Amino acid sequence: MKRKLAVVCIMALSATAILSGCGRSDKSGDGKTKIRFATWDVAEDVDKQQELVDKFNEEHDDIEVTLEAYGSDFDTKISAGMGSGDTPDVMYMWNYPSYYDGLEPLDEYISKEGDEYKSNFYDTLWDYNTMDGSIYGIPVGFTTHCLFYNKDIFDEAGIDYPTADWTWDDLQKAAKTISEKTDAKGFSFQMKPDPYDFEMYLWSNGSAYCSEDGKMDGNLNSDKSKEVFEMFQKMEKDEYATATEKDGTDEFRAGNTGMYVYGSWAIDTLNEDGVNYGVTTIPAFADAGQDSVSILSSSGLSMSKDSKHKDAAWEFIKYWTNEECNKARIGTELPVLNSVVESEGIMDQEEYAPFYTMLEQSKGHTPASFLMDSWSEVSENLSLTFEQIFNPSSLQDAGKALDGAVK
Repeated sequence: MKRKLAVVCIMALSATAILSGCGRSDKSGDGKTKIRFATWDVAEDVDKQQELVDKFNEEHDDIEVTLEAYGSDFDTKISAGMGSGDTPDVMYMWNYPSYYDGLEPLDEYISKEGDEYKSNFYDTLWDYNTMDGSIYGIPVGFTTHCLFYNKDIFDEAGIDYPTADWTWDDLQKAAKTISEKTDAKGFSFQMKPDPYDFEMYLWSNGSAYCSEDGKMDGNLNSDKSKEVFEMFQKMEKDEYATATEKDGTDEFRAGNTGMYVYGSWAIDTLNEDGVNYGVTTIPAFADAGQDSVSILSSSGLSMSKDSKHKDAAWEFIKYWTNEECNKARIGTELPVLNSVVESEGIMDQEEYAPFYTMLEQSKGHTPASFLMDSWSEVSENLSLTFEQIFNPSSLQDAGKALDGAVK
């Protein structure tokens, strides 16, 4: 929806007259409170969302929600809206470190709903919707990462499928066998991994990019961190793993790799292609003494701090995050409510259950993006460092590269 511009507002009565009619109207023609809802989705996903918005509008005599689909312009339009005081009342959100100053804290709203309301959401998800101790978003969807494996390739290599108790030693052994006995590489990973995602491997080995106060030196370049990068690089050097240009899904779909780690986004594509695959948890580091950990890609629903109709906005947020809508979005995102996971038998579905196991294992880890004020700049520098380590044309010494990255 384009912002309405007031062309002329004339003060004609007195210096104390109130100007009405300038700017966006808060009421529809039938007196309903108007709520604007911004999404980043496109195409068919927007059509499905519009159906849910229409249902809400039909069920409410006092509120009318208008869906605004921003697509790839989402961040630009949200930033501009916050700068001009024209932010939609309700919006999808994930980048809380960048936007939380313009969002309404939701703790009091949640508290009024009672303990059952909050406890029905998977607890780990609240960590990713919180900044400085306040909740700024209600969980809508998520994915963790898991290990995908091609059953046909494992059968051809004559080795057992990966299991939840695998370590990275087990993965490397299987990857070597696959590379030796088939035409596929054993494992694929990103040559230029997203720094936000890659931190999960450091967590799994007892390290992180930075300390709680944002200090990188002694963390990103710790011995534990270097072990992770050296392991991935060694697999590449020994030619039983390949560093991919993209995320690895294309290689996996084509049968060119036996294993890769990715989110649940790949499931629908792999099913459509008829790939004979399995999913299990990410392997653990044998010497770390802990389960593997995953990063979360999590979306929430937030309220603008500047909204003039916060009660109505909260009413819509509750609707959008309730059981009915959670069920309606299965297939495009993983349900965030315990009750829906139970009622829909999600844990009985082999391709989905491991993502929830990883969710349970990953509580208590805070991404560096939530801890570092300059994360955008840091992330860009890390991307370049990681590419230097994993690009086959350079394969720079991991220790030296990481030491250089913290200076």
